[in-house]
Amino acid sequence: MLRRNIRQRREYLYSKSLEGPQRALFEKKRRIRAALEEGKPIPTELRNEEHDLRRQIDLEDHERQVPKSIVDNEYATATVREPKILLTTSRNPSAPLTQFVKELKVVFPNSQRMNRGGQVISEIVESCRSHDITDLILVHEHRGQPDGLIVSHLPHGPTAYFGLLNVVTRHDIKDRKAMGKMSEAYPHLILDNFSTQIGERTATILKHLFPVPKPDSKRIITFANRDDYISFRHHVYEKPGGPKSIDLKEVGPRFELRLYQIKLGTVEQNEAQSEFVLRPYINAAKKQKTLGA
Repeated sequence: MLRRNIRQRREYLYSKSLEGPQRALFEKKRRIRAALEEGKPIPTELRNEEHDLRRQIDLEDHERQVPKSIVDNEYATATVREPKILLTTSRNPSAPLTQFVKELKVVFPNSQRMNRGGQVISEIVESCRSHDITDLILVHEHRGQPDGLIVSHLPHGPTAYFGLLNVVTRHDIKDRKAMGKMSEAYPHLILDNFSTQIGERTATILKHLFPVPKPDSKRIITFANRDDYISFRHHVYEKPGGPKSIDLKEVGPRFELRLYQIKLGTVEQNEAQSEFVLRPYINAAKKQKTLGA
């Protein structure tokens, strides 16, 4: 089991290392193809490679014309089987953190909650791999307030690290009459303003935590990005007066997420390469939008 994991991890890193050169080659072929279709001269910097590139273009079919990404390998089984999620916390969780994780268990379909106890992260990850768990979610706290959420995709990654802000649990919402009933139907997802490359990567990690819903599902989960803060909202709706009247009710919980790292590995692999790290203290940090416009 250990040797197989090491071998698969090595293959994963090798395929990731090939992604950069393959993307550069695809861009060259795209420019050659565009010049031929528009009747324009071949770009000067590509004339030495024109013969080889045109031969590769002639041999390509429609599938080969689309560049493949490491994401295709990471989530290759996402369309075949539904996600299976394990939720756990840091050690000795407080009552607010335990309550928050109980509510997250209902938010994520096909999830199960586990008391952390004295288990170390490496043992939890190995147990998840042996039981075909697709994603591990760890929730951390500071002085009784949930302040961190880690999403680790199994068996080989990636792992996204989020900061948690403005957490309001279902039980903290004052207006109970305006609050909707908690549904266990598979939700429809709204992913708003994830337009950059890191934003699309984050959206991919988040959307694969949920299975495909039925068309008539009346449960909606929203991840809305504003200034690199991702707002999570959970609603149900009804149509009391026909298709043109919609009664939208918030279910809870609600919170904000702040992405600060994406790692090409699982959560226990400290040596894994970082794909993205938030740098908030550089000069241009305030002008940059990491996830979207």
